[in-house]
Amino acid sequence: MKILTAAQHAQLDLHTIEHEPIASIDLMERASKAVAREIAARWDARRSVYVFAGAGNNGGDGLAVARLLSRQGYRVSVYLFNIKGKLSADCQTNWERLQEMSEVDVHEITQGFDFPQIHTTDVVVDALFGTGLRTPLSGGFAAVARKINSVHALVVSIDVPSGLMSEDNAFVDRNAVVHAELTLTIGLPKLFLLMADNETCVGDWKVLDIGYDRHEVEQTSTPYALIDDADVREIYRPRPRFAHKGMMGHALLVSGCYGMAGATVLSARGCLRSGVGKLSVHMPSSNVTIMQMGVPEAVLLPSKSTRHVADVVDISMFKAIGIGPGLGMDDETKAALQQYLSLADEPLVLDADALNILGLHRDWMSQVPPGSIFTPHVKELEGLVGHCNNSYERLTRASELAVRSSIYVILKGHNTAICTPQGRVLFCQRGNPGMATPGSGDVLTGVLTGLLAQGYAPLEACVLGVWLHAAAGDYAAAELSEESMLASDIISHLGKAFATLSTDSQKTGNSIPKDRSI
Repeated sequence: MKILTAAQHAQLDLHTIEHEPIASIDLMERASKAVAREIAARWDARRSVYVFAGAGNNGGDGLAVARLLSRQGYRVSVYLFNIKGKLSADCQTNWERLQEMSEVDVHEITQGFDFPQIHTTDVVVDALFGTGLRTPLSGGFAAVARKINSVHALVVSIDVPSGLMSEDNAFVDRNAVVHAELTLTIGLPKLFLLMADNETCVGDWKVLDIGYDRHEVEQTSTPYALIDDADVREIYRPRPRFAHKGMMGHALLVSGCYGMAGATVLSARGCLRSGVGKLSVHMPSSNVTIMQMGVPEAVLLPSKSTRHVADVVDISMFKAIGIGPGLGMDDETKAALQQYLSLADEPLVLDADALNILGLHRDWMSQVPPGSIFTPHVKELEGLVGHCNNSYERLTRASELAVRSSIYVILKGHNTAICTPQGRVLFCQRGNPGMATPGSGDVLTGVLTGLLAQGYAPLEACVLGVWLHAAAGDYAAAELSEESMLASDIISHLGKAFATLSTDSQKTGNSIPKDRSI
């Protein structure tokens, strides 16, 4: 599903009005009905509803919602902020319609006003400002936002919480933004919904379909998209019936130092659970006993050092190589990483200390094979691109790194972002806070390495690997709770994630491997 800018949404509105055709007031009514339906489905008419509306089209949506909810038996009070004495045309029409309804308590605010007595069980509809906002809230409107937040009612924002911009919110004071419990965004997702900094303002969110022309949406160019389950099903390739392990790829993991054998165990088990045919692990010799007991399926290639990886192995036999989990920062390890970079001519998966080492030796980036996959968390990314002040800047820097270095950057976190060498950014909505646990990233590194070894292209491996990892995390959380999840629980639920795809593929007759790019 595409993620469009505010300007692109405005163009879709105009296209719909011109080509459906439909009057703009009727398109507003369609959107308002969708909002009213969603509110009515969540909260019954025993709750009072307070609508705070601005003078633009977002305010017009709010006024129409007030009328529609009143007709369903809700006690509705409306506060229209008409400070400049001028409403948009559609807002004016809905204001006139609302004033004809004696059962709605209406107030037009042109100067100061007394804030109503709102209870925590009441519903507040925030329709002050939408995607047309260009500057942060200040003065009286900032005060209204703070007052709405202070009553701790059930706040529903239409399209965007008032005070937030659709994309970049670097200069926004979130204390002067309405904090919604639910954001009902119109048409298609917007980038602000996916940024961690905005979580307290957005709350839960849902996209409301208002019938945009699918062909026009497909023709609209954007670098941002959400990964749909259908995308993953198209990528997934069931095993051929006559498969043997030699057909399923041989992967190498370079991982671990003294005291960090667990990272290697988790990454290796994740790799094997991804379906790879064979796995070899290059690690310090002190970790051999732990690995033989923890991952008996792996072939072990001990380093000459007991405490860290201090050399390289012959990589000619491997289809994919993952480097980094628990690796450590010893000087011999740094030298070994540089050797692996110089020897490799196929994409690598680089994580954890491999990225930390690159952050200290950025000139080595030129040796990274094109198409390689980086899997940084926030601090690891900043080691590569410098300090970032907010989520939007972090995403922008990650995307620039991917384009500049011809690599894939998987920026881990809620709504994990896959940044491609072509400048695209794909977000995965699966996953949960329980995955913020030690070793979770090590598991992902193993899964990605295993998928590359099986012949998936780097982009396919990124999308499928991130989805499988996140879906397994969701299954684990459903069984164990987010609080009690361990990284090993993600591994143990990878089979269930694969089984979901396998069942879907059997239903659609997808038994022949596909070569497809997102």
